[in-house]
Amino acid sequence: MAETIQVEIVYALPERQEVVSLSLPTGSTVRQAIEAAGLLGKHPEIDLAKNKLGIYAKLAKAETTLRDRDRVEIYRPLIADPKEVRKQRAAEGKAMKKGGGESE
Repeated sequence: MAETIQVEIVYALPERQEVVSLSLPTGSTVRQAIEAAGLLGKHPEIDLAKNKLGIYAKLAKAETTLRDRDRVEIYRPLIADPKEVRKQRAAEGKAMKKGGGESE
């Protein structure tokens, strides 16, 4: 009798998230769980060589062995560099403060 584990695979899209619950053999990896969930066929933009993966928000490799009740997460690439966005916001804020200070 082969033991099984229960896992959840999650892929968040801008408008919704895909959540697949699976029962897998003990010793299954993150890669095997994603393949078994069928998300690679549904979402061709997922590339396991490029997309980062995680288990409960902690980065994990595709070869990581899963434990019972793990939540596997597939992360999409960032569309903007957070540091650049903060710099732009800060620059805009300084410009506004300067403009507001001169009129007084």
